[in-house]
Amino acid sequence: MTRLLVLCMLDIKPMSGYDIQQALRMTDAERWGGVLIGSIYHALKKLEKDGYIMIDRVEQTGHRQKFTYRITEKGKEHLQELIRDALTNPSISYPSSLYAGISFFDKLPVEEARQALEQQQIHLEKEYTSVQMGWEEKREATEGAIPPMVQLVFDHMFATIRQQQDFVEKALAYLQSDDSSFSL
Repeated sequence: MTRLLVLCMLDIKPMSGYDIQQALRMTDAERWGGVLIGSIYHALKKLEKDGYIMIDRVEQTGHRQKFTYRITEKGKEHLQELIRDALTNPSISYPSSLYAGISFFDKLPVEEARQALEQQQIHLEKEYTSVQMGWEEKREATEGAIPPMVQLVFDHMFATIRQQQDFVEKALAYLQSDDSSFSL
């Protein structure tokens, strides 16, 4: 995913590692793309070594050199491969730790399990709010004209969070029912 995002950024225009980091930080790529922002420089070195990008220019900034990279033709071909792979590979993610916790909740006192699920609700609400803020920032940046495919991504993120919120609410309802001693 890091390679894909770096190459996409460089396909737009030549950029430095710092510029790429800032752009990815602004789009919250760590959250939705699972990209560690600190891994950008490692990816740049590897992409350059593989011939997918090259140094466009070098600037002297104080005691440091600032490298600006650009994508090569080989990099554009590799980018298309990465996009094809991203579109064809299934990427279903299950909240496995939550599933495990719910499956064995009966090993905890009911009140403790309820409190833990209420904490989960708080985390999910914060996540929803964070994605909402990202959507609003994107809307402002595009003057209300969010590209349809980007809107589709946001819609899916919202639906995923709402679905998990619904799941946690149902689990809490089971805990609050008269028969909370059952196993899932």
